[in-house]
Amino acid sequence: MRRLTAVALALLLAGCHSTQVKQAQSTLTIPAQWRDGIGPESPVEGFWWRNFHDSQLNRFVEQALRYNSDVLTARARIDEYQARVTAADSALWPTLDASLGVTRARSQSAATGLPTHGTRYQGGLTASYDVDLWGATRRNIDAATLTLEAQKSAAAAADLSVASQAAAGYITLLALDDQLRITRSTLKARENAWQLAKRQYETGYSSRLELMQADSELRATRAQIPQLQHQIAQQENALQVLAGSLPAGVSRGGNFAALTPLSMPAQLPSSLLERRPDIVQAQQTLLASDETLAASRAKLLPSLSLSASGTYQDDTLAGLLDNPLRLWSVGGSVLAPLLNRDTLNAQVDIAMSQRNQALYGYESTVRNAFREVNNSLDAIRRLGEQLRELEGQEQVAQETLRIAHNRYRNGYSSFLEELDAQRTLYATQLNVVQTRNDLLLAQIDLYRALGGGWQG
Repeated sequence: MRRLTAVALALLLAGCHSTQVKQAQSTLTIPAQWRDGIGPESPVEGFWWRNFHDSQLNRFVEQALRYNSDVLTARARIDEYQARVTAADSALWPTLDASLGVTRARSQSAATGLPTHGTRYQGGLTASYDVDLWGATRRNIDAATLTLEAQKSAAAAADLSVASQAAAGYITLLALDDQLRITRSTLKARENAWQLAKRQYETGYSSRLELMQADSELRATRAQIPQLQHQIAQQENALQVLAGSLPAGVSRGGNFAALTPLSMPAQLPSSLLERRPDIVQAQQTLLASDETLAASRAKLLPSLSLSASGTYQDDTLAGLLDNPLRLWSVGGSVLAPLLNRDTLNAQVDIAMSQRNQALYGYESTVRNAFREVNNSLDAIRRLGEQLRELEGQEQVAQETLRIAHNRYRNGYSSFLEELDAQRTLYATQLNVVQTRNDLLLAQIDLYRALGGGWQG
């Protein structure tokens, strides 16, 4: 018996250390500041979309945060993992099962040979308790709690993503409105130019070629309007679906010109990333995998199980209730994994691999966050420079068109000069709108990349 015990102990200790997967070490280095050197401190600000000062934008984002399907799904998932924590916590407590049975039987009396009928009542209570000697159950509870926190962060990430999509979609819709306004204004100017070219042709001051060129440019501009209207309808439908509604029109609070780009703060710390939801989620997932790994290792050690039971049978229900525990037993057992140690070691390897995957996922999330923030900061600066040059070009193009129109009307130049000036102004105005929209979207991307707003 002693030899058998020694062999069992040797196998048990061997099973505790025969895993194949090694624990990966972190290689992540957090920089002290961004690539652009903005830092080190700036207070956190919530409800960042209100900085654009558009009441309809505020209402639309808040509606999306209440009714978006992804947001609601993420919040429902929190309830699921809260129940998982409760289930894991219940493993710390004993289990108690009650049973009650009734048997009605017919038999033949050996003395009289007559049939007899009898009723038998049987009741029982069974209790069991697995002692958490090595903390495996508590580790599982901690893992479930950390996973719950990860799901809360996932819900916060869903909120941030939906708010960003709603704000970006609404701003893009206003940009499309402005492009349609510019196109209609250009169409009116080209209608006037066509009327002028027609009068010049009829009086003999210009050729039919110039009239055809004016007509062609007029039709090309008119053809842009249905395309823009279709893009606006698509954007409205996408926004309504994002907000949990059926496709329909979207009310506007202001115009695109009122959405001026926001000024960047002089100080913006990299520590703001600590509140980014996907980083918090990845961090909590890594911590939960550490607890799961510890629980898997604890299962390689012996376990202690306690049990107790009580039963009683009686011919009457009253007699059963009078003394329900006439027969009882109490026992305990120590179980050591021997022949199934390969299975348990494999479970440790699985937990270690999942832990390593969580570490790599966390590092990737952090690196990606720094990439997104640096990209957004650079985009804001470069697009701001581009927008200033385009706005200057727009002023020059307007003056050029005025001069070209006066020269053509007075017969000093051909219509080609005015046509070229019209094309330049129209393209420049559209570029200004698109660049301003890109700049605003880059600021939204920065809000999302930092996990929310900031105060300069």
